[in-house]
Amino acid sequence: MAHLLMVESWVGSMSRLLPRAIREGGHEFTFLTRDLHHYLRSAPEGAAHPLLDARNVITADTNDTDDLLPQIERLHEVLRFDGVLTSCDYYLPMAARIAGRLGLPGSDPEAVEAACRKDATRRVLADAGVPGPRFAVHEEWADIARAAREIGYPLVVKPVDLCAGMYVRRIDDEAQLALAVRALTDFPVNARGQRRVPAVLLEELLDGPEVSVETVSHAGAVHVVGVTDKSIGGAPAFIETGHMFPAALPPADTEAAEQTALAALKALGLVDGVVAHTEVKLTSAGPRVVEVNPRPAGNRITELVRHVTGVDLAAAFVEVSLGREPDLRGGETALRSAAIGFLVPQASGTLESLSGGELREAPGVLELQLAEPGTQVRAAGSNNEYLGHVMVGDAGGAGARDRVEVLLAELRSGLVLR
Repeated sequence: MAHLLMVESWVGSMSRLLPRAIREGGHEFTFLTRDLHHYLRSAPEGAAHPLLDARNVITADTNDTDDLLPQIERLHEVLRFDGVLTSCDYYLPMAARIAGRLGLPGSDPEAVEAACRKDATRRVLADAGVPGPRFAVHEEWADIARAAREIGYPLVVKPVDLCAGMYVRRIDDEAQLALAVRALTDFPVNARGQRRVPAVLLEELLDGPEVSVETVSHAGAVHVVGVTDKSIGGAPAFIETGHMFPAALPPADTEAAEQTALAALKALGLVDGVVAHTEVKLTSAGPRVVEVNPRPAGNRITELVRHVTGVDLAAAFVEVSLGREPDLRGGETALRSAAIGFLVPQASGTLESLSGGELREAPGVLELQLAEPGTQVRAAGSNNEYLGHVMVGDAGGAGARDRVEVLLAELRSGLVLR
């Protein structure tokens, strides 16, 4: 039995999948957080939060590196950790620093830091010749406006240090650019109390479909598990409205996406102790890296992969965090594709009703999750405002995506706000 230190977590599905994978692997974990109440607020009705299955729950300021690392060293002398992990983007660099400080398995902290900063990722990949969009990074308005004119409208504005598509916007002119930059300026601290970097990332708007490449890195070797497709909506925002695994692509496009992701991971140095989710645009000029995420995919993509291949990416994450070779053999499953669709609110208000619970018993449905009446709803501007999802599997081929769209249409017809 191994003992892992889990440094913070998300409050969504990975907060359940990761503790489950630790437990099913015969291991245990200590949970470290700056604010336990942040997680208790999200506990399912009538159920304890799975993070409370931890062997220990320790409170410390996970945002203060200088103070935290000596504390962790003292804890390690008593509790003896075998690995360190987190599922939260904002704490991936901290987890890597802790592992390095304790001499435990993991990726180079500087590599993780670069992957978690969109501007640093762009610079590393550009220097290595890995294809991506034309880009610029600036803080001052005059520089931002000038760089936007040089790149050309339309373009994309991004914060360098947020996730879930927050404040990522398509920009068609300088007036829209000014509004987007002002919105970022008015959001100086993220949801975990960390002060944001004020830099603004401008990128060329890429054409073509977007996919993600799911990989597992161990001992210098990177294994591709598969390629997931992605649907995007909510313009001018870029909201993930659904996914299917495996992506229904020609073999040449699949190969191109995989090779581009592998080149990006090699350039960043993410070749050991990482389960990664690398997003790639298949443009008319060839594949281009959108971003590299040095952690398992969110939005239930790991479950799509498991349903189709039998490979458990959460379990693989646990094993590589312990420096162990993960089992990626998978196994026989009944499905050839699995897809998920998200119910994205188009308006704000209070959820009066959302019918569709009977779809749980519909053919092929693997999961159905719906918000409860009374939920406060905000028109979606990122991946944080979903009102639910439906997941479907198809045993016959690549039909899961079409089936999901039909069921989502039924759910939308039963959505009433007031």
